Amino acid sequence: MSQNNSIPGKSSAIISYLLFFLGSIIAIFMNMEDRHDFARFHIRQSFGLHFIFIALAPLSTGFDNWMISFSLYVFYSILWLYGFIGAISGKKQMIPILGSLFQKLFKVL
Repeated sequence: MSQNNSIPGKSSAIISYLLFFLGSIIAIFMNMEDRHDFARFHIRQSFGLHFIFIALAPLSTGFDNWMISFSLYVFYSILWLYGFIGAISGKKQMIPILGSLFQKLFKVL
């Protein structure tokens, strides 16, 4: 068994990226009793990422320009993949550009 599989809270961290916003909420409840630091880190990252996407998606479609909408989806997908790979590999790497902001804003999670 590798060391990455024994990280406490790894399953909650992975679930937080799946199922869009619902996965973050499920992971919050999964981690509520144990409060693993690794899971809390990734829950904050994924919650913030999903929240920003939900907030910006209506604005980007309001411009009625496919390039603006497409760039939002590409930006979200790249950041989501970066965070998801970090959770799978067992690393606490912040999402570029917004990761430190998410850690500050969602300290409660």
